[in-house]
Amino acid sequence: MSIEATSIRKSFGSFTALAGVDLKVPRGKLVALLGPSGSGKTTLLRVIAGLEIADPDSGRIRFHGEDVTDVPAGRRKVGFVFQHYALFRHMSVFENVAFGLRVQRRRERLDKSAIAARVRHLLSLVQLDGLEGRFPSQLSGGQRQRVALARALAVEPKVLLLDEPFGALDAKVRKELRRWLRRFHDEIHLTTLFVTHDQEEALEIADEVVIMNKARIEQVGTPQQVYDHPASPFVYQFIGNVNVLKAPTMVAAGGVVGSGPDVAPDGVVYVRPHDIEISPYDPSCQGLPAVLRYIHSAGSQARLILEQVQSRETIEVETSRSEISNLKLKVNDLVLLHLRRAHSFEDDYTI
Repeated sequence: MSIEATSIRKSFGSFTALAGVDLKVPRGKLVALLGPSGSGKTTLLRVIAGLEIADPDSGRIRFHGEDVTDVPAGRRKVGFVFQHYALFRHMSVFENVAFGLRVQRRRERLDKSAIAARVRHLLSLVQLDGLEGRFPSQLSGGQRQRVALARALAVEPKVLLLDEPFGALDAKVRKELRRWLRRFHDEIHLTTLFVTHDQEEALEIADEVVIMNKARIEQVGTPQQVYDHPASPFVYQFIGNVNVLKAPTMVAAGGVVGSGPDVAPDGVVYVRPHDIEISPYDPSCQGLPAVLRYIHSAGSQARLILEQVQSRETIEVETSRSEISNLKLKVNDLVLLHLRRAHSFEDDYTI
């Protein structure tokens, strides 16, 4: 079941939450809505879910071509998972998952044995076999979130919507659970849209990433597309680390920074830290002179903070620990920087 939102507008008083948003979520895909706080991503998710507080001022919502804009949330067959689980604390895991099945209209409701079979199947699917008798307070954060997911799936939704599903979890559990969600989605192939402000999360598990900013969609693409080919300065700075360098910090054909014809027309260039090469200073060689101010070498990669000699701009470089060792670099060393690739939104520069 695909999701299509067309010309969605939504305001809360004088605040515009969505300014004519168009979105298509392909059938069976896992799509991330990514953006800073206040960008409109959660409002869009709630408009799609049909939650009353987010009825659109204008625009249409369609599930697989069927217009559901005026269909109440309870009849849209949407599975919704909140950041803080929203589990019933006085109910067991089994009762939480069964709740949506038990409150269905009589003609749609399964009998007790069928409900029990469905619940057991779902708990097995989310790897919670044997925990049906526990209460939410007896579960870890990751287990509670999987109970919430099983409950959302119990009514066999047409689409699954997740609002910051891992936001309340610590970093280690977040990483484990998002990888689990990717594997889980590959098993069930349910059209899924999830909201996150975590770039790494979106890039790691989504089939497509939708980047929002100031009530609009800035770019839609695969994780690799939005990272390698950002459509705007906002996307470039929001996705991954980037150095924003002012003119005359640009690279000529030989790698020298200057103010000649290769300077970006708007005077600003964007360079990823891993697209910068570092070498010992040699006045006879071309490159950007900089002073090494900080070395952080914990982990597999080394992160260097440098200060450009002429402009005093701070530049971040990422390289391997072995490269740092080979170069025998230390704080306050004078070095040369060589930009392999820089972007100005007018031209791509490849060195």
